[in-house]
Amino acid sequence: MTLVENACYITGADVLTRGRLARLDITVEDGRVVRLSSAHDNPGALPVIDAAGLRVLPGFIDVHTHGAAGVDVNAADVEGLRKIGRFFASQGVTGWLCSILTDTPEQTLWCIEQARQVIEGGPYDGAALLGIHLEGPCLSSEYKGAMPEHLLMHEASPDLFARYQEAAGGHVLYTTLAPEVPGVPDLIPELAKMGITAAIGHSGAGYDLSMRCVEAGAKAATHVGNAMRLFHQHDPAIFGVALETDLYCETIADGRHLHPGTVRLYAKAKGWDRVLAITDSIMAAGLPDGHYKLGVNDVVVEDGDAKLASNGVRAGSTLTQAQALRNLMKFTGAPVEEASKANSANPAALFGWADRGHIDEGALADLVLLDEDYEVARTIVGGRTVYTR
Repeated sequence: MTLVENACYITGADVLTRGRLARLDITVEDGRVVRLSSAHDNPGALPVIDAAGLRVLPGFIDVHTHGAAGVDVNAADVEGLRKIGRFFASQGVTGWLCSILTDTPEQTLWCIEQARQVIEGGPYDGAALLGIHLEGPCLSSEYKGAMPEHLLMHEASPDLFARYQEAAGGHVLYTTLAPEVPGVPDLIPELAKMGITAAIGHSGAGYDLSMRCVEAGAKAATHVGNAMRLFHQHDPAIFGVALETDLYCETIADGRHLHPGTVRLYAKAKGWDRVLAITDSIMAAGLPDGHYKLGVNDVVVEDGDAKLASNGVRAGSTLTQAQALRNLMKFTGAPVEEASKANSANPAALFGWADRGHIDEGALADLVLLDEDYEVARTIVGGRTVYTR
């Protein structure tokens, strides 16, 4: 696909800016929004995008995904990662983190090298790969989900993460840790010094230990309600800590991982500023039912539901960010102005990306144009159209 210039003039749409939809025109130059106006002029004579009848939202950011379009992150070379990014662009995603499932150090390093090449390789015709998420290896055996037991680390090692971060050139941004793995609470501030944001999850930890991790600097909880010890009135556990504190709560809103009532609970307990829409998608996203891989695991997808072939445990999802937004609105009754924070503003805030996740003058022109059914009509990354329906 031929990329358009990273300058354009978008007219006729309702634009989501500063928490409300307004009929505004957007002037984009050098990949950034330089003007929001109701004057309906185009002083720079820029290429015009007629967006009449559409809504323009900040582009979606998926910070937890293992693949799509027939490509598994743990086996993806440079072109494979770009193929995932192209599919994500068709679902309104403008930026994403590739989630490397717990694997051998050698394979993890290979995955990191592929991701580094894509991240440092600059723009292409897909969603920008913004960084790396390591899901593990410091996870609970009891709540491992699809993680290979023999590859889990049973004592946290700053040295391993430092090795990974050095190999990544600083692009490891996020990791999931189980609080009960020895050394994890002390590891969290060390990771912060490396530029790595910690989430807690895949865990059977109790309330006090989980709270220690929050106090140590953990910022999020991984796919809350899945692969974790659940609430008990005598020990609210990691689940209670996720809902009580200011942690960002990763939410898989596919209707399978969480009952719609649970999603409503998260929105009510946390407020829309702390719900984080993730897909946790696997290589089957965008493809029919069948047999697939998730890291070293064999996965069977039936009726869009991904489960381990070995024991039937749910293994990621086939969810997309666009569907996640539609589901969040359907499950909660929230308007797009509120629900879409989970797809854009909140992941940007989690990682301190001040110029992403919102539409304002000076922000990156990472935009998704949706029709009246909230289906993706166009995706723009850094002012470049990378997908049109």
